[in-house]
Amino acid sequence: MNTLQEIVQSHKAGAKNGIYSVCSAHPLVIEASLLQALDDNSALLIEATSNQVDQFGGYTGMTPSDFRDFVLDKAEQYQFPTEKLILGGDHLGPNRWQDLPASEAMSKADDLIAAYVAAGFKKIHLDCSMSCAGDPVPLSDEIVAERAARLARIAEQTAVATFGSSDVVYVIGTEVPVPGGAAEELDELEVTSAQAATKTIECHRSAFAALGLNCWERVIGLVVQPGVEFDHTGVIDYQPEKAIGLSQVVDQYPQMVFEAHSTDYQTDKAYCQLVADHFAILKVGPALTFAMREALFNLAAIEDELVASAHSSHFKQCIENQMREHPQYWQKYYHGNESQQRFSRCYSFSDRIRYYWPDETILQAQATLFSNLSRYSIPLPLLSQYLPEQFHHVREGLISAEPKALVIDKIRQVLRSYSKACHPNI
Repeated sequence: MNTLQEIVQSHKAGAKNGIYSVCSAHPLVIEASLLQALDDNSALLIEATSNQVDQFGGYTGMTPSDFRDFVLDKAEQYQFPTEKLILGGDHLGPNRWQDLPASEAMSKADDLIAAYVAAGFKKIHLDCSMSCAGDPVPLSDEIVAERAARLARIAEQTAVATFGSSDVVYVIGTEVPVPGGAAEELDELEVTSAQAATKTIECHRSAFAALGLNCWERVIGLVVQPGVEFDHTGVIDYQPEKAIGLSQVVDQYPQMVFEAHSTDYQTDKAYCQLVADHFAILKVGPALTFAMREALFNLAAIEDELVASAHSSHFKQCIENQMREHPQYWQKYYHGNESQQRFSRCYSFSDRIRYYWPDETILQAQATLFSNLSRYSIPLPLLSQYLPEQFHHVREGLISAEPKALVIDKIRQVLRSYSKACHPNI
């Protein structure tokens, strides 16, 4: 039984515990997550998505083994115990190749799964819910389950061939909110029905059995829609009364809890209630890089107060220039006139700006920003003005007033909310 199975079994035994999943490849987010888990003395689950990381490099340029090495290097830097570090793969399936016929897309998905498992990823979300070229829209539960079982077989075979046995755990589910938040404004969401959730589970169980797989007891999670989501400027809050029937479904399955996606920007109370209602795996991604962006923009505002224009990083303008010059990551998502688009590029909860942080020009501007503020030293009144919570932490001696430490602590504001919900006894 691996760490995730132990967490699930503890939850099933009555402990109102869970685990949050950090879905980001940004170095500062990874570092903040490691520090939070160290303080909590807890396991840390970090997941790469099929868009970020694949056998060809994804948009981060990293293969699964590259991502593993990147995270392990950060863990070593902070002396984080590797036995408490869990790597996962999110939305693994034909997602990246929907424009291809199913046979070709699934062949690439086979290789994707094999690459993740061979690299040591222990939590695999099997997501074959998307239609490929020539497929019916939407796919039936049976087809989705058959394709997921096919990928599970690849995962099991790869684990045995690479490590001698398999302790990979799986998450299934087809009713997934739009990755990274909704593209349009939302008023409310339909919660997954208990009947739909049960059918998804049973179709997958039958498909696994049909292939003779003996890993069903390691299917620990089901992705559903509990009624949480965010769009560019708003958040749909969790309403537990709407999910009562759904939350009882996993009572019938001794090894399984729910996995909730797009939980970003919920309230602390909502996170605690989600975990209590068996949504014990909470995904968070954009909220972390959103908090990071807030900190960086506030540091840029402090720089404007301290540094002459000739020596400034011009950080915000640099980002705006790069996003306008390379609009492929936001143009389909941010609509309206030029003013509205500019607002969204900077401040949307969907946080499409996160795709631009690896840009070399932006990285250089960030380095200049950090260098300027380290050289001039941030006066406490400006720190109080622009980063008030970090000001208090500096005054209490919990963190330094160095730019990187301030950004990491800002990210940890988000992580602390998840930690309190998942580790109620800490």
